Amino acid sequence: MEYYNQTSTDFILLGLFPPSRIGLFLFILIALIFLMALMGNQSMILLILLDTHLHTPMYFLLSQLSLVDLSYISTILPRMASGFLSGSKSISFIGCGIQSFFFMTLAGAEALLLTSMAYDRYVAICFPLHYPIRMSKRVCALMITGSWIMGSINSCAHTAYVLHIPYCRSRAINHFFCDVPTMLTLACMDTWVYECTVFVSTTLFLVFPFIGIACSYGWVLLAVYRMHSAEGRKKAYSTCSTHLTVVTFYYAPFAYTYLRPRSLRSPTEDKALAVFYTILTPMLNPVIYSLRNKEVMGALRRVIQRICSVKM
Repeated sequence: MEYYNQTSTDFILLGLFPPSRIGLFLFILIALIFLMALMGNQSMILLILLDTHLHTPMYFLLSQLSLVDLSYISTILPRMASGFLSGSKSISFIGCGIQSFFFMTLAGAEALLLTSMAYDRYVAICFPLHYPIRMSKRVCALMITGSWIMGSINSCAHTAYVLHIPYCRSRAINHFFCDVPTMLTLACMDTWVYECTVFVSTTLFLVFPFIGIACSYGWVLLAVYRMHSAEGRKKAYSTCSTHLTVVTFYYAPFAYTYLRPRSLRSPTEDKALAVFYTILTPMLNPVIYSLRNKEVMGALRRVIQRICSVKM
């Protein structure tokens, strides 16, 4: 690892790509993924906003997920790209804290939104007659608001700690964004107590929600198998597999990274796993939820027809 030693309070982000042709190729690939994520999530938000058929709790939650993903990838990728292109890897102390705050807020909000979406599908399939009450607009709004608030509170606590501990070692963060556990390796004090709080937060925001989501879809599949026709079972299996694909792709590498003790972590592995939950998931979410969803594709056709009729 290249070593940096500087006396200012700035940090150095060592980045994701090596300064070589392979690094340039990977950078172009990530840039394309970033553009796909931007267009996909923006399109999903606009589509849900414009088509009244999608003004349901499920799609309001999906629009919030797209908003989180859009903000998520925009918090990390532009800074990483500018550092790679300009060669300037420095990031200010406050800038690092701000990036860390938004990253953790959005990560927590996304985890809770995915849980809310799983609950929505559970109620819709297992208790269809109670769905208008259990998933009213008020309940949906509370879920969305609660996801943002809880994510912000958790982020504030972690960011405040990171900004107040002393750093007396190299200021080089071996990552492509200001990741709190990676920053702790630069601290000149014992941080084992805080590492325990990271473990607790990860359990609360990732492990428990993932278990809840898996259980809810298990009940959904059991209910569908007992009650619905073959066509209904096929649709439910498709919905569950779609959601579980997204959930696993997001939760698994995130939890694996943050639950391991420092002695078992490696910078290269951490950066590789971070690509899944910071770059690939925001790109895949709109693709999976649109291409495998007949209602979304139908709404897209209606919006396109409406735009074409206006132009004519």
